[in-house]
Amino acid sequence: MLKIQQFTFNAYQENTLVLSDHSQECIIIDPGCYNNQEKTQLTNYITQEGLKVVKLVNTHGHIDHMLGNHFVVQTYKVPFVAHKLIEAELKATQQYGSMMGLNPDISPNPDVYIDEGDTISFGNTCLEVYFTPGHAASHISLFHRESKNLFSGDVLFYGSIGRTDLPGGSFEVLMQSIFNKILPLGDDVRVHCGHGPETTIGQEKQQNMFILQYQQGRKM
Repeated sequence: MLKIQQFTFNAYQENTLVLSDHSQECIIIDPGCYNNQEKTQLTNYITQEGLKVVKLVNTHGHIDHMLGNHFVVQTYKVPFVAHKLIEAELKATQQYGSMMGLNPDISPNPDVYIDEGDTISFGNTCLEVYFTPGHAASHISLFHRESKNLFSGDVLFYGSIGRTDLPGGSFEVLMQSIFNKILPLGDDVRVHCGHGPETTIGQEKQQNMFILQYQQGRKM
């Protein structure tokens, strides 16, 4: 059984996820922990639950999702997994961070590159990888088919979608990712977003104005 623990970290209110199962192995997705209090909160949970961290995964390389990359890799000595296009995004975070008054530790580059059709495994759990650019060039989403849980990063939010005005962003590409990769997974799929509360695909198909308006435009 998949266990999902969410932490909301840093000034951007980013959702960091720890996924584990009965094997006690776990992965950390998008560690946004920046200050010592946030880092302690993350490590205390892992220690108290008796978990063994086996992978660090980034859905994409924007600064709010990678502030804890260096910390996680150094603390747990685990491989870093991401799409190959993330390297340029990680490099840009140093300049962007200084502009925003942040001084993040330099993130390592990935040890393992993944793309559409690959899987990420830990313990008895297997996550399917979907390439979902549009918010960021490197963006991936992760789907646990057995429990119908999607980890969407900044592609799809409760009532909204990822912004597309940053380098590598494209509204059209993002909507294609949503319509071709995310929505077909099924209305009852729970979506764990990079920011804000979770939602379901069915709810977003009914109420998300970005999706409804884009769908209407496709029909015209």
